[in-house]
Amino acid sequence: MPKFCANLSWLFPELPFMERFKAAKAAGFDAVEVLFPYDHPTQEIRDQLVWNGLTFVLMNCPPPNATGGPQGFAAVPGLSDRFRRDFDRTLRYAQVLKPRHIHIMAGAAEGPEAEATFTENLRWAAARARKQSLTIEPINRADMPGYFLADYDTAARTLDAVAAPNLALQFDAYHAYRITGDVAAAWAAHGARAVHIQIAGYPGRNEPTGGEIDYPAFFARLDEGGYAGWVSAEYAPAGPTGAGLGWLS
Repeated sequence: MPKFCANLSWLFPELPFMERFKAAKAAGFDAVEVLFPYDHPTQEIRDQLVWNGLTFVLMNCPPPNATGGPQGFAAVPGLSDRFRRDFDRTLRYAQVLKPRHIHIMAGAAEGPEAEATFTENLRWAAARARKQSLTIEPINRADMPGYFLADYDTAARTLDAVAAPNLALQFDAYHAYRITGDVAAAWAAHGARAVHIQIAGYPGRNEPTGGEIDYPAFFARLDEGGYAGWVSAEYAPAGPTGAGLGWLS
């Protein structure tokens, strides 16, 4: 079976944030991701990771917009300076938290100018943080209206254009299903570019059991293909988190 990690932005919502690390370890996870760790003391998060023997797999860039505006600016024409300031802020957090990957969010935009902006900003970021693994993730527009990176062909074209060894694909099976309707086909076409995977059931974005996505078959395919990265449980528990973790076994 693949290596599973817990997304603590989604799992264990019944617990205060700092208690979720211990709960994840007790549930059998050896790694975690936190989408936006910026609202918590960085060293306290690092302490929780160390005390519980957890690998920190992923965080998002940019930090959340406190004004309630859009999250992500990498593809938004005219906001490259904003993106680059945010990216440098993320790197300061990453120096302490030491994530395996940083997911760069594209933001809401469309058209050739947005694609050119996205490519140029990613090229800059990859050069800015040569030793840091960076990812981009197609996100379906039903969940995030207007999001620029909403299909895998655009992601592949962007990765080819940037051509940086530290920039790769983040493959979310839930989003892949909502975008393409066929997780297996999307993985067959683009999985070789992926260094990180996220999962959730459909419909409902709850536990990855039942529903329309055949996760046992997907996990078997990952094993057969030798996928060595983490698979993150990024879903909204239908009840208490522990009660829904039977799929782990």
